[in-house]
Amino acid sequence: MVRPRRLAMLSLLIPIFWAAGAVAHITADAQALAMRDADWSAAAGSRDAKRVAAFYADDAIAYPPNMPMAIGRAAAEKVWAGAFADPSYRLAWKTVHADVRGDLGYTSGTFEESVTGPDGKTVRGTGKYLCVWKKQGDGSWKAIHDMWNGDAK
Repeated sequence: MVRPRRLAMLSLLIPIFWAAGAVAHITADAQALAMRDADWSAAAGSRDAKRVAAFYADDAIAYPPNMPMAIGRAAAEKVWAGAFADPSYRLAWKTVHADVRGDLGYTSGTFEESVTGPDGKTVRGTGKYLCVWKKQGDGSWKAIHDMWNGDAK
């Protein structure tokens, strides 16, 4: 038998659990943005810096770790070209969070990268990223601020 006090406690918790479920719901716009981010990761898998840079707005800013900001799509393309210069470099990321508010949205998640070290062994790394996106006049989403960094070892 449920005591009245426990019943009162349960009636207080049910709205909290319901609200938590509502927060976890992803909107159609956020889901579309997460899919755009997944397409971007696939582009990075192609190792084509121009293709990867096409996801940036003309005036985007990339914030690569341990490097100066790359201001503009052309500068971001150079960052990617530098990474892809090593034929063993591999990168993929997975969106964990996405949200859209009007013309702005964000994606964040985790990435994995690998490269062959000087000793011939594969060196693997993990990290996280945060990207701010802006809806363009044609309805497409372009990255305007893209920041990532590796996890401490």
